[in-house]
Amino acid sequence: MPTLMVSISGIRGIIGDGLDPETLVKYTSAYADFCGKGKIVLGSDGRISGEMVKNIVVGTLLAKGNDVIDLGICPTPTVLFNVKKHKAAGGIQLSASHNPNQWNALKLLNRQGEFMSPEENETMLNYLDSGENNYSEWNRLGKLSEYKNGVDDHIDAVLKLNYIDVLKIRKRKFKVLLDCVNGAGVYSMPKLLTRLGCKVIEMNCEKNGIFPRLPEPIPENLTATLKAVKKHKADIGIVVDPDVDRLVLITEDGKPFGEENTITQAVKFYLSKKRGSAVVNLSTTRGVDDVADEAGCRVFRSPVGEANVVKKMKEVKALIGGEGSGGVIVPKAVFGRDALTGTVIMLQHLLEFGGRMSELKKSLPQYVIVKKKIELGASDPDSVIQKLGEMYSQEKINLEDGLRIDFDDHWVHLRKSNTEPIIRCIVESATKEKADKYAEKYLNEIISLK
Repeated sequence: MPTLMVSISGIRGIIGDGLDPETLVKYTSAYADFCGKGKIVLGSDGRISGEMVKNIVVGTLLAKGNDVIDLGICPTPTVLFNVKKHKAAGGIQLSASHNPNQWNALKLLNRQGEFMSPEENETMLNYLDSGENNYSEWNRLGKLSEYKNGVDDHIDAVLKLNYIDVLKIRKRKFKVLLDCVNGAGVYSMPKLLTRLGCKVIEMNCEKNGIFPRLPEPIPENLTATLKAVKKHKADIGIVVDPDVDRLVLITEDGKPFGEENTITQAVKFYLSKKRGSAVVNLSTTRGVDDVADEAGCRVFRSPVGEANVVKKMKEVKALIGGEGSGGVIVPKAVFGRDALTGTVIMLQHLLEFGGRMSELKKSLPQYVIVKKKIELGASDPDSVIQKLGEMYSQEKINLEDGLRIDFDDHWVHLRKSNTEPIIRCIVESATKEKADKYAEKYLNEIISLK
């Protein structure tokens, strides 16, 4: 069965098993129709299949009459940034994010340099069925150009963020263990850290596009990296996924800082500087609410997904936002998750904190999240979630994305999968034992309602 997955952010699949040339042409053509005539910015995360995919995508866009600005291998947020800079009609990043080597994807952006809204995505998908090729004549083809300063321009903007004192960071001379899993981070993160005066110890920073381990930056995939931070006596470990939108941090003693803590500390830092609001999704830690409360500020929640967070941030004019997967969003730089933005905030915060990473971690709200899932067989997940919502209708509930229920000592978020007949159950409490106990309780209730 072909692997092709179609979502609001684009298409994703295994090369040779779902993501084939015909599919690439079909979706690129529909995207060009959605954008209309104009420039399209293009980037890639450097994986092996990127060159093949790029050639097909570029050829299709030129045939549609669109000019293409090729940034080369660069982070996804660099493409977002350059769509706005070049006033382009859209942008495409060739990246399957944290998926393994055999995967690739087209991440599709709108002319604002953001991921499409649900409405924009629906419009674009309608072009798939229009049956119109709309290819240009020989003398109206698009033109291809390279822009080699895309990453440097992005870094310049990040270093100009409010509350970042580059000179003071340089004087501190942080020792950083950097793991870029041989992806686009190799072309951007060492540059950023060098400009910040850091001593950089590179790990998995080869420009070969072959991921030496599973690329998702979760603790079980980072055992060697965790050990290396401690071995080299680094002040901090920094890990990015292949397309550099997720930032994962490691304390000086070789332990995970925690992805949920990445966004929590960033919100704490930003809201301590200026009163305003923050936005995170419904599956993100309550720690964000706690640090915002300390600053006298408000947190808004959105459905899961970067586009949903950005949409809510625009609605409430948020200063900062993100997701608990290590994604930090500051609109002034890039209106999307950006590990470069997250990195400069982290280093400035650590500098001002004056202690070690492990101490900064302990200063943040202490919670534990557990994630479970349950197969439903023939049962309808929407019906099950609706019944649970009725059971807990007297509690503080949110129905924007499945069901989230907030209690004094824990919260639970129940969501159906879009690809499998399962319900995902995410619970956060003060200890793992409590979180496990509550998760088991909700799974048993789901079984009783099937």
